[in-house]
This record gives sequence, structure tokens and C-alpha cells, in this order.
Amino acid sequence: MRIPLPQNRRVWMLLAVLVPLVVLLIWVAIRSGPLAPIKVTAVGVEERAIAPALFGIGTVEARYMHRIGPTAPGRVASLSVDVGDRVKAGQLLALIDPIDLDQRIAAAWGSTARSAALEQAAASQVADAGARLTLARSEAARGEELFRGGWLTRAALDQRRQALAAAEAGLAAAQANRAAAVQDRGRTGAERAALLEQKANLRLIAPKAGLVVRRLAEPGTTVVAGQAVVEIVDPAELWINARFDQTHAGGITAGLPAHIVLRSRIGAPLRGSVLRVEPMADAVTEEVLAKVTFDAGAALPPIGELAEVTISLPARGRRLALPNASIHRNGGELGVWALRDGDLAFVAVRLGVEDAEGWVQVLYGLNLGDQVVLHSVRPLKASSRITVVDKLP
Repeated sequence: MRIPLPQNRRVWMLLAVLVPLVVLLIWVAIRSGPLAPIKVTAVGVEERAIAPALFGIGTVEARYMHRIGPTAPGRVASLSVDVGDRVKAGQLLALIDPIDLDQRIAAAWGSTARSAALEQAAASQVADAGARLTLARSEAARGEELFRGGWLTRAALDQRRQALAAAEAGLAAAQANRAAAVQDRGRTGAERAALLEQKANLRLIAPKAGLVVRRLAEPGTTVVAGQAVVEIVDPAELWINARFDQTHAGGITAGLPAHIVLRSRIGAPLRGSVLRVEPMADAVTEEVLAKVTFDAGAALPPIGELAEVTISLPARGRRLALPNASIHRNGGELGVWALRDGDLAFVAVRLGVEDAEGWVQVLYGLNLGDQVVLHSVRPLKASSRITVVDKLP
């Protein structure tokens, strides 16, 4: 049966429209759709002298913190400084009410005076015992002469000898009493001096110039011995307590230069140096701790601010290197997507140190001049079709 001409014309017209659309759709799918080659950028393996850099993060801390408080319990009578005040060395910070300290000092004064009187009485006893001993010695010597001449009996001589021994014992006792009185006077004097020192310590004095960062008690508060009332730091003596990953911290030593970026001054980095590396690492976070100081003249930040620290290590010799952006993990292996005659091949590599610009040493796996994929618009696999472009959109 023959198709009428008008209907045949409509079929040809429909095919004339659909066929170009299908061709266009296939062309678009191949060129820019899911079937299109993946656009990538490539980079060549080259030799570079890598200057390793360690990146860490830390907080700004005071190198010395002065916690000032009384050495005896008392009540805070007055506070003459507030947080943020700058103080000078020797400036009065606070006064502590001594409670019963004045009465104890008065009692100590009385004990000292009593001990002095006892010492004076003991000295008089020593003088009296000495005079008695002199007399007893004279009487005993005269008795010996009379006894030899037959003018004195044995009994009378024994009485004089006994009197001499008693006088010697009396002098010894008086001297012991005087020594005890001297020691007692020294003890009471030391107690009085200690109480006076305690009272002096109730005047809280700034040990050096600094900045008041904390006020831990208010007037009327009762504090115990050793409790801090005011905390002072020297704003010129700040450092950063920085942490670095242990796997990359080899070679960090004191004296290395540091590049410091503060959270409040991202666009204005500061210079510093490593003061010391702490002998104790953090076993939980697997980090190495280091103290980083600011160079002289730097505008110091607030205490507690977060800081990013980059430490530059000595440069290594020239070795093969490539950007770390080209490193991928595929199937548990670390490697790169290498371009081999237009095809992709995943090559496992062993890496060395990395610098601050993102270049990392390649210890083995690649050769000089090898081309590897730097960036791609989609994840790659060995069967992916690619096209190398100068840059990705």
C-alpha cells in the first residue's frame, strides 16, 4: 500500500529535524557531557632545592606570670589596681587586713622584753656565783695551808672543799641559766621578726613593672596564705606555645627563624625565632611542643590569641620534586597520575620533605621530566579519557 504524498512529506520533515538534534546531542555528550574527556592540567617533575618548612599552631602566652598574694591569712582591705592597669616595680597593689596579727606582734614584743629581763637576771646570777666561787677558792686555799701547819682539822678542811665545789656548781648553773635566757631572747626576737615580716607581706607590692591581667579577689574577701589576689605579666616577654606534627618535626632546633601569622593580623605577619624545643612531647596528640619568641620591636598581641607558626629549616640538596597538589591516594597507595603516551597510569611514589610553597621531594617512583596530572575537574581512574589544558575553568 502506498503512503500518500502529504504524509510521506511529514515523515521526511520530522526526520530532518530529529536527526540533527540526535547528532548534536551525541556531539555535546562526547565533547562536554559525561562521556567527554576529563580536562586536566599537567606539571613536569623537576629538580629543586627544597627548604623544608614546618607548620604549627599555638597560643600567645606570658613567659613569666607573677601571682601576688599574702603569706598569711587575712581579709582584703583595699585594691588599688584593676585589670589592664600598668604598674611599676614597687607599686602598692593591695592591702590585707592583718586580723589578729597586731596583737600577736604586741605579745611577741612583751615576750622579747621578758626574755631580755630574764637574761639580765641570769647575768647577775652569774656575777654573784662568780664572786662566791672566788671566795670559796680563797677559803679552800687558806684551809689547805692551815691543815698542813696543823692549825685546822680534817673535818674543817672538808667543809671548805665542799663549799668550793658548791660554788663551782652554782656558777655552772648560773651560766646555763644565762645561756637559756639568751636563747629564749633570740627565739622571741625571731618570732617577732617573722610576725613583722608577715605584716609587711600583707602590703602586696609589684615585684616588677608589668600589666595587671587578672584580679582574683575583691575588697572584703577573705584569702588564705599563698592565695593569689593579683596576676601581673610583662607584656614585653611573650612567646607562642606552638605545636608541630611529630612526623614532620625532625630537624627543628632552637634559633631557627619563624614566620608568625596572628588571627587578628592575618595580613601583617611577624618574625620570630624558636627559643627552645620542649623535651616532653604530647603523646596523645603526637605533637612536638616548642616555644617561639617574637623579634625585638614587634607589636605584641593579646595573651591567649591563636597564632600560626611556620618554621623554615635549612635547605636540602637538589632532588626531584613536584607540587603536593598532584599527590593522590589510590587503593591505599600514595602516588601520582602519570601521563604515559597520552594514557593515565597511577605510579606509587615515596615522598620526602616539603617546603612552604607546596613542593615536595620525590625519593623514588618518578624520573626527571615525567609529566603528571596536577589538577582535574573530576576524580580520575586508569580508564579515564583526558585532555590536557593550560588551566581549568
